[in-house]
Amino acid sequence: MRSGRETAKTLARGAVDAILDKKGRDIVVLDMHEVSGVADVFIVATGDSDMQIRAITDSIRVKLKETCNERPWHVEGTDFHQWVVMDYVDVVVHIFHPGKREFYDLERLWGDAPREQVADEASASDIELLVEESP
Repeated sequence: MRSGRETAKTLARGAVDAILDKKGRDIVVLDMHEVSGVADVFIVATGDSDMQIRAITDSIRVKLKETCNERPWHVEGTDFHQWVVMDYVDVVVHIFHPGKREFYDLERLWGDAPREQVADEASASDIELLVEESP
């Protein structure tokens, strides 16, 4: 049986792959489990237009439902698609329009969290922070 952290890593890998599928960029994974009680993993990504941010949001929703049978607990920001937050409880995904991302600078806000930048040509299986731990 998977622990909560391993389940969070599985959800996060699915979300990252869904973002990459829709050409989201500047993806950063933050390991939050020791710096915040909010979630185990934050994912921050950029979409270059409202339409792309909508496509990324839909891609995450579909992929995590199909692969993990998970639906977001809460989604915020879909009225304007400038900053969409998808809360899966243990994993929170932030999809920003470039100007909003620069303004809010979540990576600086959570500067104590271990982080990993995801290359645009990578896949979630390449992210060291999301590798499942051996029993």
